[in-house]
Amino acid sequence: MLYGIATATTALLLAAVLSALFRAPALRLGLVDRRRVRPVPLLGGVAVVASTCLVAAAGGWTGAAPLGAGVGRLLAAGAGVAVLGLVADVWRLSNRILLVGTAVAAAFVVPYDETGVPAGLAAVAWIACVAAAFRGLDHADGLAGTVGVLTAFGAGACAAAELMDDLAVLLSILAAALTGFLMHNWHPARIAFGACGSLFTGFVLAASAVLVRTGYDAGPTAAALFGLTALASADAVLVVLSRRLAGRPLRRRGPDHLAHRLRRLGLTPPGATVLLSVAAFATVLVGVLVHTGWLAPTGALWAAGAVLAAVLGLLRVRVYGPRRPGGPPGTATHRHTTFTRHTTLGRPAAGPRDPRAARDTAASRDPRAPRDTGTHRGRDTGTHRAATGSGLPAPSAPPTGARSSSRMPLFEAYGSRGRAEAETSARGRRAPGGTGALGAPRGPGADVRGVRVPPASRGQAPAPPPRQSASSQLRESLRVRDG
Repeated sequence: MLYGIATATTALLLAAVLSALFRAPALRLGLVDRRRVRPVPLLGGVAVVASTCLVAAAGGWTGAAPLGAGVGRLLAAGAGVAVLGLVADVWRLSNRILLVGTAVAAAFVVPYDETGVPAGLAAVAWIACVAAAFRGLDHADGLAGTVGVLTAFGAGACAAAELMDDLAVLLSILAAALTGFLMHNWHPARIAFGACGSLFTGFVLAASAVLVRTGYDAGPTAAALFGLTALASADAVLVVLSRRLAGRPLRRRGPDHLAHRLRRLGLTPPGATVLLSVAAFATVLVGVLVHTGWLAPTGALWAAGAVLAAVLGLLRVRVYGPRRPGGPPGTATHRHTTFTRHTTLGRPAAGPRDPRAARDTAASRDPRAPRDTGTHRGRDTGTHRAATGSGLPAPSAPPTGARSSSRMPLFEAYGSRGRAEAETSARGRRAPGGTGALGAPRGPGADVRGVRVPPASRGQAPAPPPRQSASSQLRESLRVRDG
């Protein structure tokens, strides 16, 4: 009893100190969790793993609490899973590699001589899935650590009821280390679990539950195991169903976990963690009662029904944006078929690549701008072909001397104020004999260029000027340019 208290206290203090010390190196090395609102260091799991393994190994080395063969193998396999998770935190291994590596480690822990080969293989798969589900719980501050503490106490109580003292001591050490880690992981978290700590915690808890239930019937065993890991299983099922129904790949992360949906409903981050922790405590209690015989295995069905109802209810909470055309987001079809035009002040940020097309687009949007006909541009018209002496289309760039003729008139290039000033100055410079600015007769229906405009079309866009030869266009452009 005294040894258990001493080891738990040592593990708690050691995990708290190591979590504080590992924060600065994680930030310096860039080992942070970028899925959250702000980057959080990822070496908190290293502190939990180091505290649990050091304190448990010290107890076995001193002889105060020697570890049995099965428990020692469990601790070694858990350390291997933790190393694999640390590699994933640094180099980001795929989830498939992590799942296969966890299953290989679980294969060295399951006692096949007592469970049989079929049941042993099922236990291996279940341990690997629970470890992956615990990794998914690391999406909210304090959630994975709190659920891990509650599950460790429940599995430790079951181990104590089976007189497996070494396993009970290991689980108490793990619970104490998680408590010390929670001092820095509660909202707002200063350090996170990472794949190292979450995979280690889920692996040790699931393997311990399998070792405790070895030798029992399949029905009560399934009920007890479900109660001990119900919350992690519910989160995994919710995420898989949500992404499948939305057409998203399973490997693509998103705000679709339990805590994310509760926050969508209006709960604060600590409130969502507390609510999920209460649910985890209730399901763990059901698992402990089923194992000890205080509750019939059918009682776990009520807990399973409540969990299923909660999953289906939270599944209706919208966490994804609207689906874009061209296939599910993230697919090649969606990337190649979706085109979004960003605008700034009502104008496209990136216009067409062809400058002539850009000029046509701007002229068509401005109701005051004259229509850009073939006479203005001087391409693909008989006049231009006759002037150039060839039947080929005109080049994209106009001649150097006729540069002004391929553009809009001079006063059209300015804004509304510049246009008014240009018209006023042009009307003031009258030619002798009552003519306009360019020597054309000036009348009530004539504009500054001497082109007569019908009264019904006044205030509208000016009509295009008559076609002229290339030499006439050149002289007119020079006169406009020289004033």
